Amino acid sequence: MVVISVPCMNGGRGEASYAKNSDIQVPENLETNKRNIYITKSSPPSVCQAFLEQFQRDFSAFLSLRSEEIVSGGRMFLTFIGRSIADPSSKDCCRLWELLTKALIQLVNEGLVEEADVDSFNLPCYFPCEEEVKSIVREQGSFILDTFESFEVNWDPSDDVNNKSFVFNKDRCGQNVANSIRAVTEPTLASHFGNAVIDPLFARFATLVAEHLAVEKTKHISLVISMTRKQHAQP
Repeated sequence: MVVISVPCMNGGRGEASYAKNSDIQVPENLETNKRNIYITKSSPPSVCQAFLEQFQRDFSAFLSLRSEEIVSGGRMFLTFIGRSIADPSSKDCCRLWELLTKALIQLVNEGLVEEADVDSFNLPCYFPCEEEVKSIVREQGSFILDTFESFEVNWDPSDDVNNKSFVFNKDRCGQNVANSIRAVTEPTLASHFGNAVIDPLFARFATLVAEHLAVEKTKHISLVISMTRKQHAQP
Protein backbone atom coordinates (compact mmCIF):
# COMPACT_ATOMS: atom_id res chain seq x y z
CA MET A 1 0.00 0.00 0.00
CA VAL A 2 1.29 3.44 -0.93
CA VAL A 3 0.47 6.14 1.62
CA ILE A 4 0.18 9.61 0.12
CA SER A 5 0.72 12.60 2.36
CA VAL A 6 -1.49 15.51 1.33
CA PRO A 7 -0.33 18.91 2.57
CA CYS A 8 -3.06 20.81 4.41
CA MET A 9 -3.60 23.83 6.62
CA ASN A 10 -2.78 23.57 10.33
CA GLY A 11 -5.91 23.09 12.40
CA GLY A 12 -6.85 24.31 15.84
CA ARG A 13 -6.33 27.73 17.40
CA GLY A 14 -2.61 27.62 18.24
CA GLU A 15 0.01 30.17 17.25
CA ALA A 16 0.96 28.12 14.17
CA SER A 17 -2.63 27.45 13.14
CA TYR A 18 -4.20 28.59 9.88
CA ALA A 19 -6.86 30.45 11.87
CA LYS A 20 -4.17 32.60 13.51
CA ASN A 21 -2.19 33.22 10.34
CA SER A 22 -4.68 33.49 7.48
CA ASP A 23 -5.22 37.25 7.27
CA ILE A 24 -3.53 37.51 3.89
CA GLN A 25 -6.21 35.32 2.27
CA VAL A 26 -9.58 36.86 3.53
CA PRO A 27 -10.33 40.18 2.16
CA GLU A 28 -9.32 43.21 4.23
CA ASN A 29 -11.58 45.84 5.87
CA LEU A 30 -14.32 43.42 6.89
CA GLU A 31 -14.59 44.42 10.53
CA THR A 32 -18.11 45.74 9.92
CA ASN A 33 -19.41 42.41 8.58
CA LYS A 34 -20.31 41.08 12.03
CA ARG A 35 -22.24 37.77 12.39
CA ASN A 36 -21.87 37.16 8.65
CA ILE A 37 -19.39 34.98 6.75
CA TYR A 38 -20.14 36.41 3.31
CA ILE A 39 -21.86 39.37 1.68
CA THR A 40 -25.49 39.97 2.68
CA LYS A 41 -28.13 42.61 2.01
CA SER A 42 -27.09 44.31 5.24
CA SER A 43 -23.38 44.42 4.36
CA PRO A 44 -22.00 47.96 3.93
CA PRO A 45 -20.52 48.92 0.54
CA SER A 46 -17.00 48.64 1.96
CA VAL A 47 -17.50 44.92 2.57
CA CYS A 48 -18.74 44.29 -0.97
CA GLN A 49 -15.80 46.29 -2.34
CA ALA A 50 -13.30 44.36 -0.23
CA PHE A 51 -14.53 41.03 -1.59
CA LEU A 52 -14.50 42.36 -5.17
CA GLU A 53 -10.98 43.79 -4.91
CA GLN A 54 -9.65 40.51 -3.52
CA PHE A 55 -11.25 38.63 -6.42
CA GLN A 56 -9.80 41.10 -8.90
CA ARG A 57 -6.31 40.51 -7.53
CA ASP A 58 -6.70 36.74 -7.39
CA PHE A 59 -8.29 36.25 -10.81
CA SER A 60 -5.83 38.61 -12.47
CA ALA A 61 -2.93 36.67 -10.94
CA PHE A 62 -4.51 33.40 -12.10
CA LEU A 63 -4.77 34.67 -15.68
CA SER A 64 -1.19 35.94 -15.60
CA LEU A 65 0.15 32.58 -14.43
CA ARG A 66 -1.91 30.63 -16.97
CA SER A 67 -0.67 32.92 -19.74
CA GLU A 68 2.87 31.74 -19.01
CA GLU A 69 1.82 28.12 -19.59
CA ILE A 70 -0.32 28.52 -22.73
CA VAL A 71 1.12 29.08 -26.20
CA SER A 72 -0.06 31.90 -28.42
CA GLY A 73 -3.42 30.97 -29.90
CA GLY A 74 -3.99 28.34 -27.21
CA ARG A 75 -7.46 28.00 -25.71
CA MET A 76 -8.59 27.93 -22.11
CA PHE A 77 -12.04 27.01 -20.79
CA LEU A 78 -13.17 27.94 -17.29
CA THR A 79 -16.34 27.21 -15.38
CA PHE A 80 -17.19 28.53 -11.92
CA ILE A 81 -20.09 29.70 -9.82
CA GLY A 82 -21.09 33.34 -10.23
CA ARG A 83 -24.23 35.43 -10.22
CA SER A 84 -26.68 36.67 -12.85
CA ILE A 85 -26.99 40.35 -11.87
CA ALA A 86 -24.67 43.17 -10.76
CA ASP A 87 -25.90 43.23 -7.14
CA PRO A 88 -23.25 41.27 -5.13
CA SER A 89 -25.81 40.52 -2.41
CA SER A 90 -28.26 38.81 -4.77
CA LYS A 91 -29.71 35.47 -3.72
CA ASP A 92 -27.93 33.86 -6.70
CA CYS A 93 -24.76 33.62 -4.69
CA CYS A 94 -25.58 34.72 -1.14
CA ARG A 95 -28.62 32.77 0.03
CA LEU A 96 -26.74 29.51 0.54
CA TRP A 97 -24.08 31.20 2.66
CA GLU A 98 -26.70 33.04 4.69
CA LEU A 99 -28.07 29.62 5.66
CA LEU A 100 -24.60 28.39 6.63
CA THR A 101 -24.22 31.54 8.74
CA LYS A 102 -27.56 30.78 10.42
CA ALA A 103 -26.30 27.30 11.27
CA LEU A 104 -23.18 28.82 12.83
CA ILE A 105 -25.26 31.30 14.84
CA GLN A 106 -27.34 28.40 16.14
CA LEU A 107 -24.12 26.85 17.43
CA VAL A 108 -23.19 30.19 19.01
CA ASN A 109 -26.56 30.28 20.80
CA GLU A 110 -25.95 26.73 22.03
CA GLY A 111 -22.51 27.63 23.35
CA LEU A 112 -20.66 25.39 20.88
CA VAL A 113 -19.03 28.22 18.90
CA GLU A 114 -17.67 31.57 20.05
CA GLU A 115 -19.41 34.57 18.48
CA ALA A 116 -16.00 36.22 18.04
CA ASP A 117 -14.96 33.29 15.84
CA VAL A 118 -17.94 33.89 13.57
CA ASP A 119 -17.19 37.62 13.42
CA SER A 120 -13.57 36.94 12.43
CA PHE A 121 -14.38 34.43 9.68
CA ASN A 122 -15.12 35.36 6.08
CA LEU A 123 -15.41 32.93 3.19
CA PRO A 124 -12.28 33.14 1.01
CA CYS A 125 -14.28 33.23 -2.21
CA TYR A 126 -16.30 35.55 -4.44
CA PHE A 127 -19.06 34.90 -6.99
CA PRO A 128 -18.68 37.41 -9.83
CA CYS A 129 -21.12 38.68 -12.42
CA GLU A 130 -20.42 38.70 -16.16
CA GLU A 131 -19.14 42.27 -16.37
CA GLU A 132 -16.72 41.80 -13.47
CA VAL A 133 -15.15 38.79 -15.18
CA LYS A 134 -14.97 40.51 -18.57
CA SER A 135 -13.42 43.62 -17.02
CA ILE A 136 -10.62 41.66 -15.36
CA VAL A 137 -9.88 39.71 -18.56
CA ARG A 138 -9.64 42.98 -20.51
CA GLU A 139 -7.45 44.72 -17.95
CA GLN A 140 -5.10 41.77 -17.41
CA GLY A 141 -4.63 41.63 -21.15
CA SER A 142 -3.24 38.15 -21.85
CA PHE A 143 -6.39 36.61 -23.30
CA ILE A 144 -9.15 37.35 -25.78
CA LEU A 145 -12.57 36.42 -24.42
CA ASP A 146 -14.29 34.29 -27.08
CA THR A 147 -17.52 33.15 -25.47
CA PHE A 148 -19.31 33.75 -22.17
CA GLU A 149 -22.37 31.74 -21.16
CA SER A 150 -24.29 31.25 -17.95
CA PHE A 151 -26.57 28.44 -16.80
CA GLU A 152 -28.87 27.84 -13.87
CA VAL A 153 -27.95 24.76 -11.85
CA ASN A 154 -29.93 23.22 -9.00
CA TRP A 155 -28.36 23.46 -5.55
CA ASP A 156 -28.86 19.69 -5.46
CA PRO A 157 -27.59 18.38 -8.83
CA SER A 158 -29.45 15.09 -8.31
CA ASP A 159 -32.81 16.85 -8.06
CA ASP A 160 -35.28 16.78 -10.98
CA VAL A 161 -34.16 19.48 -13.43
CA ASN A 162 -37.58 19.55 -15.09
CA ASN A 163 -39.32 20.66 -11.92
CA LYS A 164 -38.79 24.41 -11.80
CA SER A 165 -40.59 25.38 -8.60
CA PHE A 166 -40.05 22.88 -5.77
CA VAL A 167 -38.15 19.78 -4.67
CA PHE A 168 -39.88 16.42 -4.20
CA ASN A 169 -37.89 15.35 -1.15
CA LYS A 170 -36.68 18.38 0.77
CA ASP A 171 -34.82 16.41 3.44
CA ARG A 172 -32.85 14.37 0.93
CA CYS A 173 -32.06 17.48 -1.11
CA GLY A 174 -31.05 19.37 2.02
CA GLN A 175 -28.61 16.62 2.96
CA ASN A 176 -27.23 16.41 -0.60
CA VAL A 177 -26.58 20.16 -0.66
CA ALA A 178 -25.00 20.05 2.79
CA ASN A 179 -22.70 17.22 1.68
CA SER A 180 -21.59 19.10 -1.43
CA ILE A 181 -20.87 22.32 0.49
CA ARG A 182 -19.10 20.38 3.22
CA ALA A 183 -16.84 18.77 0.62
CA VAL A 184 -15.44 22.14 -0.44
CA THR A 185 -15.56 24.11 2.82
CA GLU A 186 -14.76 21.62 5.59
CA PRO A 187 -10.96 22.14 5.66
CA THR A 188 -11.36 25.91 5.90
CA LEU A 189 -14.15 25.76 8.47
CA ALA A 190 -12.41 23.13 10.58
CA SER A 191 -9.17 25.12 10.63
CA HIS A 192 -11.01 28.16 12.00
CA PHE A 193 -13.73 26.68 14.23
CA GLY A 194 -12.24 23.26 15.05
CA ASN A 195 -13.14 19.75 13.91
CA ALA A 196 -15.63 19.18 16.73
CA VAL A 197 -18.22 21.59 15.31
CA ILE A 198 -18.27 20.23 11.75
CA ASP A 199 -20.84 17.44 12.21
CA PRO A 200 -23.34 19.54 14.22
CA LEU A 201 -22.81 22.50 11.90
CA PHE A 202 -23.70 20.60 8.74
CA ALA A 203 -26.57 18.75 10.42
CA ARG A 204 -28.17 22.10 11.18
CA PHE A 205 -27.23 23.43 7.75
CA ALA A 206 -28.94 20.48 6.03
CA THR A 207 -32.14 21.20 7.96
CA LEU A 208 -32.06 24.90 7.06
CA VAL A 209 -31.46 24.13 3.38
CA ALA A 210 -34.33 21.64 3.37
CA GLU A 211 -36.67 24.23 4.90
CA HIS A 212 -35.58 26.79 2.31
CA LEU A 213 -35.99 24.45 -0.66
CA ALA A 214 -39.49 23.54 0.51
CA VAL A 215 -40.42 27.18 -0.11
CA GLU A 216 -38.13 28.30 -2.92
CA LYS A 217 -35.99 26.35 -5.37
CA THR A 218 -32.99 28.67 -5.58
CA LYS A 219 -30.34 27.99 -8.22
CA HIS A 220 -26.61 28.34 -8.61
CA ILE A 221 -25.45 30.41 -11.59
CA SER A 222 -22.70 28.57 -13.44
CA LEU A 223 -20.45 30.72 -15.65
CA VAL A 224 -18.65 29.13 -18.60
CA ILE A 225 -16.06 31.10 -20.52
CA SER A 226 -13.70 30.39 -23.41
CA MET A 227 -10.54 32.44 -23.99
CA THR A 228 -7.68 32.48 -26.48
CA ARG A 229 -4.10 33.34 -25.53
CA LYS A 230 -3.01 36.50 -27.32
CA GLN A 231 0.06 36.53 -29.52
CA HIS A 232 3.25 36.97 -27.52
CA ALA A 233 4.93 40.30 -28.00
CA GLN A 234 7.86 40.15 -30.43
CA PRO A 235 11.29 40.97 -28.96
